[in-house]
Amino acid sequence: MKGLFKRVFELKETRCTIIADKEHAIEMAVESISRNRKELEEYTKTNPKFLYSLKPIPVPAEPLVARLMAEASAKADVGPMAAVAGVLADLAVRDMVSSGCEVAVVEDGGEVSAVSNMPVDVALAAGDEPLSKRFGFRLKEFPIGVATSSGVFSHALSFGDAEAATVFCGCAGLADAAATAVGNLVKGEDHEVAIQRGIDKALSIQGVEGVLILYKGLVGTAGKIPQIIKVEP
Repeated sequence: MKGLFKRVFELKETRCTIIADKEHAIEMAVESISRNRKELEEYTKTNPKFLYSLKPIPVPAEPLVARLMAEASAKADVGPMAAVAGVLADLAVRDMVSSGCEVAVVEDGGEVSAVSNMPVDVALAAGDEPLSKRFGFRLKEFPIGVATSSGVFSHALSFGDAEAATVFCGCAGLADAAATAVGNLVKGEDHEVAIQRGIDKALSIQGVEGVLILYKGLVGTAGKIPQIIKVEP
């Protein structure tokens, strides 16, 4: 993607890659992530259950970051922190677009939020799995959110054993929460049944457009999946 600006930004647990067609939009994204993280931290000081609950909690009116996380988690039936990376990415992209940016991509811990006037390629990372970073997706329809949950790598909590449960939605916050919900169910000795269980869960969540599950060497897909592409590792 030539003619674009790119920055890797880290703040505590947040590690983002930001891509934009305008340099000032990078600064907008950094400011957005920093501001919304701070608002979330302040909120959880007086609402600690928000940090630890593994089930949906009542949706707060504010701050916006907490409200969007709670709304996404309610749809997927998981705890609100399952949506944190995706929601931070969505809010950053929203601020970038509002500043006149036409290519706004934020990857936060593997969750991607994107608005673009050109295709965006993303690789699927699944730890030491042989297919990890060897294939990915060409995103052509926007806005889009892409999120992956794994039971075998990454710091995120998962009760399942999938190498990757990748979900596609209109926003990354919902994709993030849904990927967690799907990944939690992919486990057990009958690998095909486990994959189908995950697919059924994904398609039951309002707003999920597509899902890809990688488990024990098998791949299952359903719904609307972006073009799959080969990626050079």
